Amino acid sequence: MSTVEIEYCVPCGFRERAIDVQRAVLNALETDLDRVSLVMGDHGVFRVTVDGAAVYDKHEDDYDVDGIVRQVRERVA
Repeated sequence: MSTVEIEYCVPCGFRERAIDVQRAVLNALETDLDRVSLVMGDHGVFRVTVDGAAVYDKHEDDYDVDGIVRQVRERVA
């Protein structure tokens, strides 16, 4: 079982985006995960990690909820 962390920038207003990703990951993979957590951050961060390994970083990737879920699924599998 795996742990997913979604770190998001509070001052940037990324909370709703983080909640959308959390909901999509849970809908797709809930039975395959130990935990999906939101981590508050700053400085423009929006990053998704699975067991500590980054699968999405807004500074490197385009924002796409379905794409993020696919990346999480590949890492969990």
